[in-house]
This record gives sequence, C-alpha cells and structure tokens, in this order.
Amino acid sequence: MTTAQSPVDRTELAYELVEEPSGKTGPKPKQLIAVEVYGYEVGRGRTKRVVNPDDVYKLAQLGLNDREIAIWCDINEDTLRYNFADIMQKGREELKITLRRAMLKNAFSGNAALQIFLAKNILGMSDSPHATDDTKVLPWTDDE
Repeated sequence: MTTAQSPVDRTELAYELVEEPSGKTGPKPKQLIAVEVYGYEVGRGRTKRVVNPDDVYKLAQLGLNDREIAIWCDINEDTLRYNFADIMQKGREELKITLRRAMLKNAFSGNAALQIFLAKNILGMSDSPHATDDTKVLPWTDDE
C-alpha cells in the first residue's frame, strides 16, 4: 500500500533554449518561469519528481492504465503503484460510477439494447431460463 508521506512544496525550473531575436517581427519567444508544484516527492536521485496526487486521480478517472499515468508523471510504474495505489483505485471507481450513471440515463430514455444489457449484468437475468424449484412443473396426481 502507500506509505505516510506529506505533500511537499517544491519550486521546479524548466529550461528551454531561447533564440536571440534576429530583427524579425512577430511574437517574441516564450520565457520560462519558476513555478511551485504541490505534491508528493517520489523517486530517488536523478529520478526524484514531485507528483500531484490530484493529477494522478484525474488521469485514473479518465481510464488511463498505470503505464500511461507513469509516463505522464515521468516516474517508474512501480513507484507510481507504491505511492498512489489508493488514489488510482478511487479514480477508477469514480470512472465506473460515472459510466453506470450514463448507461442508466441512456437506458431510461428508451434504449432497448442497453436495457437488456443492464438487466443481464446487474439484475442477473438471462435469455435461457434455468430450471429452479420455482420453475419446475408441479406434481400432478389423478388420485381423487
């Protein structure tokens, strides 16, 4: 699971080559500025990064897998799972809830195919009836 970490405020600088103006008109090159990042400090040495847990949650809520989230955050997949497993779980559960709401809304508006799908998957109904005690033929006797 996750270890107890406290969020860290850290100023990160990104560097980009800025070309000198050569007398051309038009928009000036963009200048980089220092920004503060709020999140958990994960990784070691050169791979140490500050990852915002809200970003991880939003990406998991969109349905991204662990590999895609790790690439986005520029960290190792194992580091992501170790530090953010519970946050990713919550995001993925929110995705499922959102999908269920959308499916139910669509089914209630009259989509017959979706109504059948939901009946089979949520209510446990099926196309072929199963022989249970409730569906067996009642015993009949002619002794009167």
